[in-house]
Amino acid sequence: MAQRFGGKYSPDDRDPKAEQEPEARPAPNGYRSAKVDPVGVRANLMVLPAGLIALLSVFSSAAGLAFGLLAAATWAGSAYLLRDGLRAEAAYDERTVARRPVLPRKIVAAGLCGVGTLFAVWRQDPGALSALIYATAALGLHIAAFGLDPLSDKGTEGIDGFQRDRVARVVDEAENYLSAMKDAALRARDRKVEQRVDAFQEVARDLFRTVEEDPRDLTGARRYLTVYLMGARDATIKFADIYTRSGDAQSRVDYLALLQDLEENFAARTRKMLREDRTDLTVEIDVLRDRLQREGVHLDTR
Repeated sequence: MAQRFGGKYSPDDRDPKAEQEPEARPAPNGYRSAKVDPVGVRANLMVLPAGLIALLSVFSSAAGLAFGLLAAATWAGSAYLLRDGLRAEAAYDERTVARRPVLPRKIVAAGLCGVGTLFAVWRQDPGALSALIYATAALGLHIAAFGLDPLSDKGTEGIDGFQRDRVARVVDEAENYLSAMKDAALRARDRKVEQRVDAFQEVARDLFRTVEEDPRDLTGARRYLTVYLMGARDATIKFADIYTRSGDAQSRVDYLALLQDLEENFAARTRKMLREDRTDLTVEIDVLRDRLQREGVHLDTR
């Protein structure tokens, strides 16, 4: 989507009332929330073989057409699953605590690539041995190029399974709220609004990571991850509806002020939880030191 870029010395034709928006804090760093799409060119190119063999099969016999279309459909499904698998893997890598994907999409995509190759070879050379050789080679090359899915949970050592699942459900729900906020902000087609939404999402995800690292914090943060984010999503959708229809400058000012308040509150909650975690650690260290001293072990605390 094309968007107009501006700056300090760029002309701005917005309503002068829009300049009344809060500027108490410095402008957020837009690069902090920038993310590279994990799909990439290589995964996008996996769609081309499906289109080519579907086109070539039109000029084949009935059996060739059938096998060609089967190969095209299988390769297209493989490419689709591969894209989802790469995004799921990126989300897994980004989180401190994460569960392995329920469906290993990249592995399934590699299998479909091999099956599609089998159909494509059988269309040209109906021989079981040669088809199996090419299918095995395609499967192996796919795995070598894109790797396997994460096959184990991450960061869950010493964490109660029930608590971990509760945190995962709440964080997944919170991520859905953030995605809906981003989609609504894009509808407004305002660069400043998009930047502020991105900045708020980064602050909110800092809170997510803190809760994931210590599920005991979920009780205190649950209201932020559910009620407040649900309200932020609804407010963003309402703002986008009003702003796209009328371009009302005051609604923009009010919405940016809301985002600033939310960002400050989420950041304050994250800092509070981190201070509480440090306090708990200090208490545990003091208790352990006292026990060691009672056992006659004296530690040099200098």
